[in-house]
This record gives sequence, C-alpha cells and structure tokens, in this order.
Amino acid sequence: MSPPTSVVEFRGRVRSLLPDKDDWLAVRRNPRADLIAGVTVAVVALPLALAFGVSSGMGAEAGIVTAVVAGVVAAVFGGSNLQVSGPTGAMTVVLVPVIHAHGADGVLMTGLLAGVVLLVAAAFGLGKLVRYLPVPVIEGFTAGIAVTIALQQVPAMFGLVGGKQDHTWQVAWDVVRRWADAPHWTPVVTALAVAAFILLAGRWRPVVPWSLVAIVVATATTLLFDLPLDGLGELPAGLPLPSAGFIHFDEVAGLIPSAAAVAALAALESLLCATVADSMTVGETHDPDRELVGQGLANLTVPFFGGVPATAAIARTAVNVRAGGRSKTAAITHAVVLLIIVSVLAGVVAHLPLAALAGVLLATCVRMVDASSVGALLRATRGDAFVLLLTFVVTVAFDLVDAVLAGLLVSILYALRQVARAVQVEQVEPLRGDHSEEEHALLEKHIVVYRFDGPLFFAAAHRFLLELADVADVRVVVLRMSRVSTIDATGAKVLDEVISRLEHRGKVVMISGIDPAHAGVLERLGVADQLRADNRIHSTTPSAIARALELVEAHATG
Repeated sequence: MSPPTSVVEFRGRVRSLLPDKDDWLAVRRNPRADLIAGVTVAVVALPLALAFGVSSGMGAEAGIVTAVVAGVVAAVFGGSNLQVSGPTGAMTVVLVPVIHAHGADGVLMTGLLAGVVLLVAAAFGLGKLVRYLPVPVIEGFTAGIAVTIALQQVPAMFGLVGGKQDHTWQVAWDVVRRWADAPHWTPVVTALAVAAFILLAGRWRPVVPWSLVAIVVATATTLLFDLPLDGLGELPAGLPLPSAGFIHFDEVAGLIPSAAAVAALAALESLLCATVADSMTVGETHDPDRELVGQGLANLTVPFFGGVPATAAIARTAVNVRAGGRSKTAAITHAVVLLIIVSVLAGVVAHLPLAALAGVLLATCVRMVDASSVGALLRATRGDAFVLLLTFVVTVAFDLVDAVLAGLLVSILYALRQVARAVQVEQVEPLRGDHSEEEHALLEKHIVVYRFDGPLFFAAAHRFLLELADVADVRVVVLRMSRVSTIDATGAKVLDEVISRLEHRGKVVMISGIDPAHAGVLERLGVADQLRADNRIHSTTPSAIARALELVEAHATG
C-alpha cells in the first residue's frame, strides 16, 4: 500500500487504523464469557510474565508491568478481538544483548523506538507482508527461539549467575562448565521437576493452569524445607508511576538495529499469532495493519512504566480462545486481574524460586515446537529442509534478524531455481488444421516454431539462450510467446541476443502471440526493432507462419 498523498487520504488512513464501532459491538456479544476467559488467561499468564521479566534481565516486575500495560493498550487499539499481548520468550532473546550493552535504559529506549517503527509500518500497510513468509523460515525461526530461551534458563536452572559472553549458548556453556566444578543439585532438580510436571499434567488435563500449580507447589516446598534457592525478591504493589528518565537521544543511533529487530519480531509474532487465533474460531478476521498499530502504541507506552517490549503471545491467546473469549474485553480483563493479584500478593510472589520459573519456561520451550510439522518439512524437499535448518542454526548461533534474512534469501533463491527449472522451450508443430501436404512438407523443411512456457526473467534467461543457440537447417524461426507469463529487462536483452545470433547466421526470426504489455517492455528497451519494421511481429502464430511461408517461397523463387 502506498502512503497517503493528501490531507483527506491521510485522515482516512488514520481513521481506518483506529478502533471503530464494530469493536464495541463485539464487546456486547457475550461479556460474561469474556470475563471468565480473561480471568483464566491471567492465571496462566502470571508465572509466564514473571519468568519472562526475569529472563529479559529487567526483573519480574518489568514482566508484570508489560503484561498489564501492553495487555490493555494492544487490546484496545489492535486489529484482533482475540489477541492477548505481553512479554514473550522470543522478545527476551533480543533484549538480553541490549541490556548487557546499554543497561536497563537501553532496553526501555529500544522498546520506544520499536513502537515508532511499528506505527510507520502500519501507516505504509506492511502488515499484510507476513503472509508471504515461507513456512520453513517460520518453523526454523520458532524452533531456534525455543532452544535459545531454554539456553537462557541455564543460569537459573543451575543456580549460578551468567557471564558476559556475546551469545546465549556461550553463557550457557560457561555456566555448565562452572557448575560441573562444584555441582549443587537443588535448583537443577527443581527446574526439571517443574517442567516435567507441567508437560505431563498438561497432557492429562490441558485446561488446568498447571504452570501456576507447579509454581505454588515449588514455592511452598522451598519455604517449608528452607531449600537454598534464590527467590524473585520484592515486587512493587501496583504499577510504578510513569517516567521519561530513560530517554537519551544520544543513544538512538546505537539502538536502531536492536529496535528494528524488536519491531520485526513484534510484527512477525503478533501477526502470526492473530492468524492462528482466527483459524481457531469461526467468523473472526484480524486487520494486520491495525494490529501493528496496537503493538506500536503498546511498545510506545510500556517503557514509561518500566516494562519491556511486548508482542502478542500465542500461548495466552490460545488459552483465551479456548476459554471462550471473543472480544477485547477478555484481554483487558486479563490485565486488570494480573494487576490485582500482584498488588494483593506482592509479598508472596517475592518468594517464588527462580529455578521454578526456569522450569516453567523450559516447558514452554517444549510446547513451542511442533515436532510433527518440523518433521514433515524436513522430509518434504531438500530445499525446505535446508532453509529450516539454516534458519534454526543462525537463530541459535547468532541472532533472530540474521536468521530471518538468511532464511528468506535462501528461500527466494530456491524459488527462483524451481521457477527457472519449470520454464520450457520446445519445438512444436507449426500448423494445425486443414493444410495441404505440400504446405506441411515445405514448413517441416524450412520453418521451425519454438514455444516458450513460463516467465522470461533473469533466472531463466540463460537457459532460453542455450536452448536456441544451436538452431540449424532452417530458414525461418518463429518464437511463439503467447505463454510467456512475464518478462523482465534481463529476459528482454537475452531475447534480443538470441534474435541477433540467429539472424547473424542467416535465419529469419519472427515473433508471435506476444502480450501487449510484454511488447511494450521490448519496445522501451529497443528489442526487436528491426522485426517491427519488417512486419515480423504477429499477434497469432498462424499469421506469423503465413508470413514465414511467403518469405520461404520468395527465397526459393529468387
């Protein structure tokens, strides 16, 4: 979509990206079901918000603040009735390097800049582009994020402080090495027990919020037996007052790459999540550009309260849909209930063991990866398998943005290769219908027709040249172009080279059936000018062959 070019267009575009009356009609459908769904999601979201806040390096309170503020803002202004937004594991992968390099203020500033990027993307209508992402890239990206989140839990799981290495896998390896020198098993057993309990109990009764049950049991056990486990520490009772003290304009340039990564991840995860939510219901369709507005405004607001960048969360959104949520009321209710829980139980929440939260995230990582889907893609084609594995490895070893770019680039190259392979240049019978035997004999002896199927573009142009380079023993070559689906500058130049080579060898070249739009490209590039001048470009193949027959007969009698 092009940007608005007038004040009227701009106003119309802004109105289309803001909440309308249809949103509030949805709110009145079944408010009781939405309230129940919101409470259910809050129970599930509490341990996740705490864990993701800790994992990001900003602390548990930042996770709660993000869930509350982003949950409300993204719900009100977003383009989906079903989305539930807040901190996510994928976002922590981007934030950990930022907090190491720029501190807490750098994370807040990154979120603010990402919000601006998301709003600009919405203004240009870029939300619809996510549908063009290849499935292997998405699956490899998701699997890589799951492994990275799991690696981020290694310090809490082993009861040690992580180092300052550049990559998550390096930090995890350093922690394991140090732990092996003086092993202590309590945090390891706690994390693994919590993760195993959530996964096994979830298969038995999926609707029960087992992560919360596991956290309560682990905390009670820690307090009862005085286990040596680090807790979260004190949390503020309620939301902190808004502050703009984190804004440092001199750091903007250094934070732009991280902000772009956060914005790209927020857009990708939110729009994919909205697509999944729509597929789980009947009659729901999200507006992708409005969803970018909701996420953009949420990320603009959250930093002023000390929260981390946010995005829609697939796990919480899925719980919302399954619990009966059908309007924005459910997501808003979830945020309000979280705020109430933390305000009333701040002292209790402070004793939650970090190892138990690590176990919650380990279970989340296992659930993030659809093993059957990944296996199917690995078996599908070698190209799909390579793209998936490449995206996965780059995500774990380097970062998310590089992974998506690498996956997209290789996917595009594979697609071009497949399209180029599908292109066909073949010799066909010159005439069909009622024609004399003499005409057929003459045509078979002196005229050849080549039919070109598919796009004549840069990836297939070389093959086109090779196919026609050795044409021999003919007087006239007719290039039948009616099945050319597209043509670019490279394809046009190669066509010009083919014509020049054939005519240099004494062949007469004619073109038939070319699309008027393609003919315009050739004319603008100066291709086949002599053919146009000599009346050797025809709308149909029969007329081209009739003209070729005249030339052959003239040559024979001359």
